[in-house]
Amino acid sequence: MNDIEKDRLTGSLRRGAVKKNVAAIHVSGKLTLLQRKLSNVLLLNAYDTLISQQVHQIDARTLCMMIGYNSNDMETLKQSLRGLAETVAEWDMLDEEGRQEWGVSSLLSYAKLKGGVCEYAYSPALAQKLDDPKIFALINLNIQRRFTSGHALALYENCYRFVRTGSTGWWSLDLFRRLMGVSGSPYYDVYKHLNAKIIKPAVAEVNKTSNIVVTPETKRMGRSVSEIRFKIAENPQLSILDLDDGSGLRNSDIYARMRALGVSDRLALQWMKEHDETYVRKQLDYVAGQGGVKNPVSYLTAALKQDYSGAQVSPRNPTSNKPMSADTAERVRKLGIIQSMAAARSPTQRDADRRLFMSKLDGAALLDFENHGWMSALNFKLIVAFWSDIAPGAFEPDLA
Repeated sequence: MNDIEKDRLTGSLRRGAVKKNVAAIHVSGKLTLLQRKLSNVLLLNAYDTLISQQVHQIDARTLCMMIGYNSNDMETLKQSLRGLAETVAEWDMLDEEGRQEWGVSSLLSYAKLKGGVCEYAYSPALAQKLDDPKIFALINLNIQRRFTSGHALALYENCYRFVRTGSTGWWSLDLFRRLMGVSGSPYYDVYKHLNAKIIKPAVAEVNKTSNIVVTPETKRMGRSVSEIRFKIAENPQLSILDLDDGSGLRNSDIYARMRALGVSDRLALQWMKEHDETYVRKQLDYVAGQGGVKNPVSYLTAALKQDYSGAQVSPRNPTSNKPMSADTAERVRKLGIIQSMAAARSPTQRDADRRLFMSKLDGAALLDFENHGWMSALNFKLIVAFWSDIAPGAFEPDLA
């Protein structure tokens, strides 16, 4: 990637989530799924400099891959940017002194593609609203990528900010139609149609895809439904979606060594949380010194429980002091190189790398990579080949 990513795509893009002002959420209902995802990523890219910097930039190819576009499909990107520039944002909220404030602005004041770079800006008034930290929803970009419906993502955005209170409060159906972007369609004036085509599918996808579970409730005036609200609870089964894959504990060389031995992702993280780093390292070194271990995972489990590294003699092989096998040592070395290269990439580059690699996988291989990232044992050879293409010679032994 070019220097734009190094200079522009650090800072706010290191986060996995973007703060969405309530005003922005309420007015973005008419966006398509791709436009909504694009809007969130552009906002995340600009967030730290919304007020101090009028113009923002991001590498166009990386942006496409991050959102899920074909990286060469510039026409789709142009159409989506055009849609953001043509969409009107409207807010109606109280100012700091409690006075009602109404405003209107296009979501993007302009966007430009030139030399492989996407340049864009917000109007000063909208930038002030987007920068306001008082009222916002935290939109997790790892979660938003899983949505396949714009209505479901709109419902998620509008519900997630109420997760602490447990309910959205009552919305009139007119307001709800606006939030879902269907207020201009007479078809959805009929609640039966709104419920069948918008509410039920959106609720099902939010509950299946995101880290919250929503339950709709309605209030009637006579025989007609007049208001709707959503009860909200955290979804513990999908809370793992909030993890920042590829960072934290997974960046440790200890994690790489355990994965090379065949330890599962979950067990490796569990051990790293339960034990001191130095203690785990000592047990790994001890196990590595016991040549010919048929089940290194079980042996390491016992070592961690009984502190084999403190014993004078190995309870399994008293006379052996062999180093780890050549294959295991080479695997550990390459995993360490892969982690270093991945860590050196910018946040958007890392996301693009993952998307590009995942596009080559399916079935069990794809599932294993989704769960374990670059430490995927099932895809080890493909991963090495992938990074060899990015950085030829990276895995050559250091003879210095």
